[in-house]
Amino acid sequence: MTTHPNRATLWGRILVDELAAGGLEAVCLAPGSRSTPLTIAFAEHPGIEVFSHLDERSAAFFALGRARRTGEPTALVCTSGTAAANFHPAVIEADQARVPMLVLTADRPPELRDSGANQTVDQLDLYGDAVRWHAELPVPEASERTVRSLRTSAARALLETTVSEPGPVHLNCPFRKPLEPIETDGLESVPDAFSETLAGRGRDGAFVETRELERGTVNATDVDSLRAVLESAARPLIVAGPADPVTLSLSQLDPADVVAVADAVGAPVLADPLSNLRFGPHVAPDGSASDTQPIYGGYDGYIDELPAPDAVLRFGASPTSKRLRHFLRDADTRQFLLDPAGAWREATFTTTDLVAAEPGAVFGTLADELVDTSTRTSTSTTSTAASESGWRTRFAEAEHIHWTHRDDACTDEALESTPFEGAILTSVFEAAPDPATVFVSNSMPIRDGDRFGRPREADLTVLANRGASGIDGITSSALGAGSATDEPLVLVTGDLAFYHDSNGLLALERCGVDATIVLLDNDGGGIFHKLPVEEFDPPFTSQFKTPHGLEFDALAELYELEFERVTTTDFEDAYRQSLASEGTQVLSVEFDSAASHRRREELDAAVRAAVGADDD
Repeated sequence: MTTHPNRATLWGRILVDELAAGGLEAVCLAPGSRSTPLTIAFAEHPGIEVFSHLDERSAAFFALGRARRTGEPTALVCTSGTAAANFHPAVIEADQARVPMLVLTADRPPELRDSGANQTVDQLDLYGDAVRWHAELPVPEASERTVRSLRTSAARALLETTVSEPGPVHLNCPFRKPLEPIETDGLESVPDAFSETLAGRGRDGAFVETRELERGTVNATDVDSLRAVLESAARPLIVAGPADPVTLSLSQLDPADVVAVADAVGAPVLADPLSNLRFGPHVAPDGSASDTQPIYGGYDGYIDELPAPDAVLRFGASPTSKRLRHFLRDADTRQFLLDPAGAWREATFTTTDLVAAEPGAVFGTLADELVDTSTRTSTSTTSTAASESGWRTRFAEAEHIHWTHRDDACTDEALESTPFEGAILTSVFEAAPDPATVFVSNSMPIRDGDRFGRPREADLTVLANRGASGIDGITSSALGAGSATDEPLVLVTGDLAFYHDSNGLLALERCGVDATIVLLDNDGGGIFHKLPVEEFDPPFTSQFKTPHGLEFDALAELYELEFERVTTTDFEDAYRQSLASEGTQVLSVEFDSAASHRRREELDAAVRAAVGADDD
């Protein structure tokens, strides 16, 4: 009998071939023995871009970041055992943030489970309800029906990552030896018919053509009800939370429609930095909000000094700003929440109407009804209530106060006296290239980005891991996002997050990504100064702030990057120089976290006092 590549090898080729035919374009591989059939099949496939990682956790977050930037699933491959467990944190984030991801975990064959066999753990349902769908693939065999099952499972897995509520999917892939692409004789050999005919698709293109239902349908009755409420409101408000990756990538939401609706009904648009609305050509050139420029970004500094709205339209995930969330919680009014999956993402439980529809479809329909598209002027006859109340004018005044105080706090003279992290986030957004991708770490960086990132006309894609809001995998996620675009990449990270994912820096060379990394080094967990536990020391310093005393410049030689310590006053010059340079630079700015937080409090008090006095 003529021998052929063994069953495991051919199985890997069939699976990868079907995934490529279904549209998969990228995979992150971590080394291991049991995953050999998958690794070789991916490495040899001309249609899939391969990113090689040594650390499974970093690989998973890299895949997460890439999928977050593209809105398309990136695959992950690892060997059996604890390797698969290291994917779990990124899987949780992908679940919470609706990031498409395809997880392929190699496994020992079923007969070795619960036997004490080396590197064998229970990988079935490993990620629990954090995945949209999970399945165990059949053990490779030369069977026509089994091959059809394999190809069908591949098609379904890809579809499940993006339909309805996008997220991660897990396929467990058991293999028997031999794992390498060697030929076999006897019972383990592959018949001619299998390798030449059954292994082929037998159909043009993918074995199973999958189609999603058209995204963007909207119920006319819901839109009519929403329109009536907004038009009759004296204080309407539009709140744009963090955007879902798939919605962002498909351009489901046209910012011009949001602006048109806001103008027609006189509503301010409070745009989270992760909403894809705070930055872009729809924003006024100078970023200033006004009666004719409805995009607002400084609300975290003043929102609770303003009257409550009498109608709210919300979309996207929960806003970054806790103060805004509480403001909406306390507003006793009609609140519409648009969500394409019909899921509840509003932890204060004050929304009155959950509308299962694409925000883009709703705003597109509202814009068509409220605005003359030929002149871009309002056709509404009842939207004068908001304009007569001076609602948006009041917001514009508060916005002006906020940015004036921020600018005063960020002068060289002020920073020499009292440096604080918010000044760095100010410069990061104001001096970022157009276009650029900016990835911001959790903890204080994203909060400072929310409060101090002023709206700009520039095309900035701002990303963060706000699903589960952990500080693990931040660097890898940012580099994964950077791998998906030719735009300049900026990562803003705190020192603990930077330490936590220092392994991820290996992707700079291995995956060909360059970045400007802004390191905010306050020697520990500065965010804990915001909490009442600060008053209890001990154990505050040793168990919460946890100063580490690390010198991060040692990473420069290890990962072949440039490291520079800068001050708040010379940061912007160093930042611009890095953006104009090749390679990766780490710009490290040191802060006293307690003093920096006291400066935030002073600035906050001054803005609120000025806005409150102005309101009187």
